[in-house]
Formats: sequence, C-alpha cells, structure tokens
Amino acid sequence: MSKTEIVLELLRPLDDALTARLMRAYAMYGFFALTPEADGRRLRVTYDATRLTEEQVVSELRRLGIPVAPPGASAPAA
Repeated sequence: MSKTEIVLELLRPLDDALTARLMRAYAMYGFFALTPEADGRRLRVTYDATRLTEEQVVSELRRLGIPVAPPGASAPAA
C-alpha cells in the first residue's frame, strides 16, 4: 500500500448534493480520505497509489458527479 495525496480543484462550490456524492466515494476501493479545503474550492484526496492512478482518481470522482480538475489543469471552458 502506498498512501498518496493530491489536491484537486472543485469546478463548482461544494454544496449538500456534492457532499453526498463525496460520501459515496468512500465506498470505492482505494480511497482513504476526501477532505474539502476551507475555501471550498479544492478537495484533498488520499488514496492507495498501488490501486489507483491520479487519472483514475479524477475519473472516478467525475463518474460520481463530482466536478474536479487535476492539479495544474486549467478549468474547461464554459
């Protein structure tokens, strides 16, 4: 096991619906912690890097309806 942490940009502010979706991510194999930062614009994700890649983390969160962008990526055009 290799615990890895990344900070993802939330593409919209965290609300009750997104918080509920975050709770579903805990059921996914390889996720350890999902912690919104105080400003509500970033999400700190701790995961098992032997099970998931950074790309898979982003993909799984998006599949759950959590709009995130990988570190260093610019937000998509609206």
